[in-house]
Amino acid sequence: MRLVFIKKKFSIHGGAERYLQTFIQHLKKAKHEIHIFANKWDGEDGIIFHKINILPFTSFLSALTFNMNTNSKLKTLNSKPDCVISFERTNCQDIYRAGEGCHAEWLQIREEIEPFFKKISFRINPLHVFLLRLERKLFSNTKKIIANSKMIKKQIIKHYAVPEERITVVYNGVDLERFKLRNRDKWREDIRKRLNVSGDTKVLLFVGSGFQRKGLKTFVEAVSLLKYKNIKALVIGKGDVRSYKTMIRQYDVSDNFIFIKPQKEIEKFYAAADIFVLPTLYDPFSNATMEAMAAGLPVITTRNNGVAELIEEGHEGFVMENLIDARELSEKIDVSLGNIEYMGKMARKKAEEFPIEKAIAEFIRIIQNA
Repeated sequence: MRLVFIKKKFSIHGGAERYLQTFIQHLKKAKHEIHIFANKWDGEDGIIFHKINILPFTSFLSALTFNMNTNSKLKTLNSKPDCVISFERTNCQDIYRAGEGCHAEWLQIREEIEPFFKKISFRINPLHVFLLRLERKLFSNTKKIIANSKMIKKQIIKHYAVPEERITVVYNGVDLERFKLRNRDKWREDIRKRLNVSGDTKVLLFVGSGFQRKGLKTFVEAVSLLKYKNIKALVIGKGDVRSYKTMIRQYDVSDNFIFIKPQKEIEKFYAAADIFVLPTLYDPFSNATMEAMAAGLPVITTRNNGVAELIEEGHEGFVMENLIDARELSEKIDVSLGNIEYMGKMARKKAEEFPIEKAIAEFIRIIQNA
């Protein structure tokens, strides 16, 4: 098949990009012709890259021009592709993977927690106005929509009245070989030594860029409330580190926190950790949460993370009902610290039900049917 994939840019710390790259590798092995439409992508043999120019000055102009120029570039192809699959909000695809979730839902969540002036800005900000219009159009016109959790499927139906049969849920899946239990034997001691963490210290791992949406503030406050004190909170990702370092000083937990930038070999850091914590405000399906489960870590997240659908309370981990309740989070961390071995085994067992190969096979079937 001649397949076109649309994704604005490649980033080493982007879960959607890592998922798409893995997906493409499988398609290449099957000898499909792969085209990537993107503004930025790493060069790779066996892939035909089409540069999509954008105006990067604001998020609004970036989104607007990427959609416009992708539509134009598609029309210049010598022969029509068998299927166009978009991982971005565009209106030129046969299949849309709603990996970014539902923007209308995200704004609704923010309205519950943001100050009044922010709520007003949502209605006049050109980016939000454009994305809502584009979202309505793409959900109305796209032949097939792939949601990466039941949560996202329900939200799309709620906001845009899309017929249920047009939306298929395909969980992302995880590379069970890359994120395996034996990584602990290989890397745990070395990584802890590099981080200056002693063997008896418990490491709480937070992985995610965009600290506000990922709930880092709630995590910081929860650490200050923990009964168990011999811990380190390892934060890996991109965000306003300076303001959060000010925050941890205010909560008197500076000695407990370590910040490092996004890591290409993130599996080594799962091996060094004891519990994974992501009190996210909104995550359609956090790949990091699934990777942590595969690595044998108990996970604590919120009901607004699509992965929460796979977590049974007290088994693979815990799910927070109140998104910003630091006391609830601290209590769940304390309980997990007393049951790491059992919950870690259950987390790995659950992850084994969702290998990346299964997710890709389901995705390919949808492409073939489309």
